[in-house]
Amino acid sequence: MTDEPTGRRARGGGAARRAERTAVHFEVAKYIERKIPNLEILNEEALEIIEANAETILEEIGVNFVENPEALARWRAAGADVQGDRVRIPRGLARQLCATAPSTYVQHARNPERNVSVGGRSLVFAPVYGPPFVRDESGERRYATIADFQKFVKLGYMSKWLHHSGGTVCEPTDIPVNKRHLDMLLAHMTLSDKPYMGSVTAPERAADSVEMSDILFGGLNDRTVMTSLININSPMTFDGIMMGALEVYAKANQAAIISPFIVGGAMSPVTVAGTLTQVLVEVLAGVAYSQLVRKGAPVIAGAFVTSTDMASGAPTFGTPEASLVTYGAGQLVRRLGLPYRSAGGFCGSKLPDAQSAYEAANSLNMGLLAGVNFMLHACGWLEGGLVSSYEKFVTDADQLGVLHKIAEGIDMSENGLAMDALRYVGSGNATHYLGTDHTQANFKTAFWRSEVFDYKPYETWAEEGSRDTVQLARERVAKLLNDYQKPPIDAGVEEALVEYVAKKKESMPDAFM
Repeated sequence: MTDEPTGRRARGGGAARRAERTAVHFEVAKYIERKIPNLEILNEEALEIIEANAETILEEIGVNFVENPEALARWRAAGADVQGDRVRIPRGLARQLCATAPSTYVQHARNPERNVSVGGRSLVFAPVYGPPFVRDESGERRYATIADFQKFVKLGYMSKWLHHSGGTVCEPTDIPVNKRHLDMLLAHMTLSDKPYMGSVTAPERAADSVEMSDILFGGLNDRTVMTSLININSPMTFDGIMMGALEVYAKANQAAIISPFIVGGAMSPVTVAGTLTQVLVEVLAGVAYSQLVRKGAPVIAGAFVTSTDMASGAPTFGTPEASLVTYGAGQLVRRLGLPYRSAGGFCGSKLPDAQSAYEAANSLNMGLLAGVNFMLHACGWLEGGLVSSYEKFVTDADQLGVLHKIAEGIDMSENGLAMDALRYVGSGNATHYLGTDHTQANFKTAFWRSEVFDYKPYETWAEEGSRDTVQLARERVAKLLNDYQKPPIDAGVEEALVEYVAKKKESMPDAFM
């Protein structure tokens, strides 16, 4: 019971309902669980030939582990032939070591509803990674700042179809090189509650990532809370910095994407089969080394592959050769029983234009069909990865919804078969399906709909300013940033993170190299 007058209660209830209606709401889709088959283009004989050739390269030629005596010692103890920096791995040893890596793992987010499962039939989308430049809302191409970084984290948090906050969504060049990882991690941890990536630019920065994550989660307790990118210095060289970061993460049970970085024709043979052989060599050696550091450490086998424009020497994207490598690598990785990273919204275009759209669409659809489990660069990539684009970030992120829809497959339930509607219209009760009970029950969810593109009639489109896709995307960026509300975080945890960053920065001089 209450002594408050009835009328006053009613007004309060109305205010609450109005507040509820005007509050910002946004959906976040769960990671994809495919209900469609993978596209497999290599037959059993082809797969066995490539696997045999990879084992031959590992045994006879070997791979290089440079500036890392500890790695050489581990390989020697495991039975490899180590001469200088070159490690020759006996046939079958790398595959045997890879067997202890998990086929799937869960990356925990600080909001448990945002946890993602990596491997099996899943597909997790993460945004662009690494560009030093941005193309901003005014169309200017310039060096990225921490303010840009924070905006991209907010856009990622607000994007329905992105499951992951990513890592270096752009390189904040206004902060010293040796300190910027701290600000980037702080942004991911406080401005979003989606999963994130750690720093890999030095082993000590990887260690900072682990320590900050320990603060954020109140103790890791062996939980995997980061998935970070370890690139192989193709062809067939593993450098001390990346392997040092891998060692830090593996010891802490944090996941690593072990990924060749290949521009076909320059960093691998010009042929698809030759490139696939090299990809497998590098994946086998890298994943095997992670298991030498810690058996059972979670890893993803990666394949970042583009081709070379033989006229200019520039990398190209959305090409058929890259697609063939991606499909074939997916088959090889699945035979190893590992999660697979590849594909993304790749393009070589300088602008978010038709070229960028065609190339990105080719790359995104390829990733879905290739069985990719973790897709980095899923949105925002421009100019061959040199630029993070605000407009392309939101248009790509919007189009990821298409992949969600395709991955659902065809609904063969009673509702999906729609026999009642077919009978009703077919019997002459109506000349179309718009007014049928089936359409009325399903129209809100029947068809995927873009939140960026314009579907209006020409006259309405013209009256509203004849906006093109770039203009629509800019408006979408502005809306998402305007609607952004910081996800709740424990005040004590945030204070501890801020204090950690401040102390770390104070402990070292600025370095810009």
